[in-house]
Amino acid sequence: MTNLGRGTGRREDGVRRPRRKAEETRDDILAAAEILLRKKGLTAFSIANLAAELKMSPANVFKHFHSKTALADAICERHVVQMIGRFQAFDEPIAAPERLVIAVRRLMETHLADIKENPYLFEMLVVVSEADLPSGRHYKQLIENLFANLVRHGIETGVYKCTEDSAITRNVGSAFASVLHPVFLMRADEAELRERCDGLAALVNAALQNPLAK
Repeated sequence: MTNLGRGTGRREDGVRRPRRKAEETRDDILAAAEILLRKKGLTAFSIANLAAELKMSPANVFKHFHSKTALADAICERHVVQMIGRFQAFDEPIAAPERLVIAVRRLMETHLADIKENPYLFEMLVVVSEADLPSGRHYKQLIENLFANLVRHGIETGVYKCTEDSAITRNVGSAFASVLHPVFLMRADEAELRERCDGLAALVNAALQNPLAK
């Protein structure tokens, strides 16, 4: 692996190379850290091991991330942004109630797959959520925004009969965020979770299509 540098501007063979931008080094650190964290988990992971993998000094890693918790937070941030982005895209016109159900199921299935296939990554999501780190707060905000946009689409297309009110969209997002919170999912029975998500989606759809909904 190429030596990412101890600030010397030279490779291990002594040939001078262009100095890397801080953002590029940060991305390399994140990529290597994610691989190690997926293999070892947060408890067994260390900055020293990461630095050795990257052939850089631990001090260089600490210049970009002050702790392994900060690294985990940054990795989770990238993961949740990519994950939520996938749920906002619909390939064909779909009515608002079906959009809501599809989004809930996609989110649930992705989390369940992460628990099975990437348990250490999901462990990090739980840690950052419990520690109230920035990525945990951002995850909650992204979930609320996702469902706020779904509700707004339903109102604009005339399917949902309530007025566009920030309290309504915020409460819908919060309801789903609480059911699909990583801490809850780690302890949930899969069949019960599916039933609960479908039931909540049906309840929200019924309420939003009711002309008396406020």
